[in-house]
Amino acid sequence: MRNHRAFKDEINTQFARIAKALANPHRFEMIDLLAQGERSVEEIAVETELSLANASQHLQALREGRLVVRHKDGLHVYYRLADPSVFKLVQAIRETAEQQLAEVEQVVEAYLHDRGSLDSMSLDDLRSHIAEKDVVVLDVRPVVEYQQGHIAAALSIPIDELETRLGELPSDVDIVAYCRGPYCVFSDEAVQLLSSRGYKARRLRDGYPDWELAGLPVERA
Repeated sequence: MRNHRAFKDEINTQFARIAKALANPHRFEMIDLLAQGERSVEEIAVETELSLANASQHLQALREGRLVVRHKDGLHVYYRLADPSVFKLVQAIRETAEQQLAEVEQVVEAYLHDRGSLDSMSLDDLRSHIAEKDVVVLDVRPVVEYQQGHIAAALSIPIDELETRLGELPSDVDIVAYCRGPYCVFSDEAVQLLSSRGYKARRLRDGYPDWELAGLPVERA
């Protein structure tokens, strides 16, 4: 007779490895960052505001869970997501948390209390507007992320350069700003700035990885 209990224990142990690898807020942030493209350990440490040693430990935990892979180039070590399914998993966790945890909305309201006043757009809406050619799509992420992948035909103006480069944007066309994901504040800041200067601007509710995962057109520099 087959030992069904042993099988269940073994298979669920393997599944639990993934949950264990993700069981830290810094690692969720790292997955979100790496969903934009490959980054060095040093870059990840700066973005997450962790020490190099601490960032390396979290990346190692993700690597042990087979969620990221790495390679060396000279003195630097670079990480990327092991597979698109990794971001799909995090996306599913995010959506489940939004549905089941009231605290998610409470945190958003506490820290992004102005978001409700900002016009927004869904992925499907943006796809339709791009087809009609009646919007300018603005990528406000860092240039390194834009170069590794961006919404097709999007302009790149990082959020910290936007105020000094407003002259590069048309004033008679709707602008849709996007960044890393639904909880990235770069697009919020971009819409607030643009609106205050007389532009008609909206933010994309999701981010570049969501667009790419949906199979929508992307480009790489």
